[in-house]
Amino acid sequence: MAMLLNPLNRRHRLRDDIPVMPGAFPLVGHLPAIVCDLPRLLQRAERTLGSHFWLDFGPAGHLMTCVDLDAFAMLRSKDVSSALIEEIAPELLGGTLVAQDGAAHRQARDAIKAAFLPKGLTQAGIGALFARVIRARVQAWRDRGDVTILPETGDLMLKLIFSLMGIPAQDLPEWHRKYRQLLQLIVAPRVDLPGLPLQRGRAARDWIDARLRQFVRDARAHAARTGLINDMVSAFDRSGDALSDDVLVANIRLLLLGGHETTASTMAWMVIELARQPVLWDALVEEAQRVGSVPTRHTDLAQCPVAEALFRETLRMHPATTLLPRRALQELQLGQRRIPAGTHLCIPLLHFSTSALLHEAPDQFRLERWLQRTEPIRPVDMLQFGTGPHVCIGYHLVWLEMVQFCIALALAMQKTGVRPRLLSGVEKGQRYYPTAHPSMTIRVEFS
Repeated sequence: MAMLLNPLNRRHRLRDDIPVMPGAFPLVGHLPAIVCDLPRLLQRAERTLGSHFWLDFGPAGHLMTCVDLDAFAMLRSKDVSSALIEEIAPELLGGTLVAQDGAAHRQARDAIKAAFLPKGLTQAGIGALFARVIRARVQAWRDRGDVTILPETGDLMLKLIFSLMGIPAQDLPEWHRKYRQLLQLIVAPRVDLPGLPLQRGRAARDWIDARLRQFVRDARAHAARTGLINDMVSAFDRSGDALSDDVLVANIRLLLLGGHETTASTMAWMVIELARQPVLWDALVEEAQRVGSVPTRHTDLAQCPVAEALFRETLRMHPATTLLPRRALQELQLGQRRIPAGTHLCIPLLHFSTSALLHEAPDQFRLERWLQRTEPIRPVDMLQFGTGPHVCIGYHLVWLEMVQFCIALALAMQKTGVRPRLLSGVEKGQRYYPTAHPSMTIRVEFS
């Protein structure tokens, strides 16, 4: 941690009577520590400064971070705005559901949500489509013998999303290349010169958007077709006040972005936990043998409690979304502090998902906390998907594909009597922001 903070910046100061975390660097602020060691940064700040403190996010400015449980309730509050997300990442998230509030958000969400509910996903045949893709990929891993897990789960997630969008197989390499260039917009310096990441990312976004716009036109021209994008377009058209193609394209692009990095990280962490805890693998294989096939509908998921528990505990221990930004629209009470209107807030989901106030033995990976529970899943139990009006619209889709992945992996490996084993440690190379993921170099052997 010491190397990730600026040793020349030890001065303690206040903003709006709230302490600022020392150790920020010029231009990049606390980003080195936020990216590479966020858990210890939050622990250190809480220990030395209390429950409310400012972190410097470099180009995004200072965000008042609160580790009081009241901060989680802000996700349901009408006194905070999501518009700050668009200001932080305008090139990627402008005009999307995650950055909108009020009437614009409700109009888009109400039209789109039916396609992402279990009934809509079943009618579109998404489960059967995903099962084929996942089975083929994990069988290829088994035949190869070992893989670098995060790049592999990343490629698998892109294949699933592109299949969802109906992209022809021969076009997939170009879509992969453009998507990788699009991701440069997340970290690109704001230097607008030819050949630099900002212009490459914008060019890739424009390329993707042009093709998504064609998908929308085709869906409008062939309303009888089925599929997720056709269902989304049809829902907009039936709303009586159809959204523009620009808004529709932005939200389909959000599906591409939101469904890739975070889900690939969760998938990789599930394999890592199965590799380092043989008892988990044995329990999953026993369940997969009993079930016998990869589930394709949400009604089948009740047969897979171990796979579902693995999914939920992985999300809790290794949240892919660690921080959420919001803006206070008016003065509000947050814990024991009055927060002025206009304050930029940071809600640390990572802190809450591993908090002893919410979970017994939070540092231990325990499937039992899900398998033995008798009460329904609470919003705080699925805080990775948010809560309130901005709860993740893709929750049911992710839930299905993660359980499918677990069962397919167990069935494929069990067929030849192999199991996952780690070929490298997991301590170094983990990242926490803008999305969290394990090291890109972790290798897993199937033997």
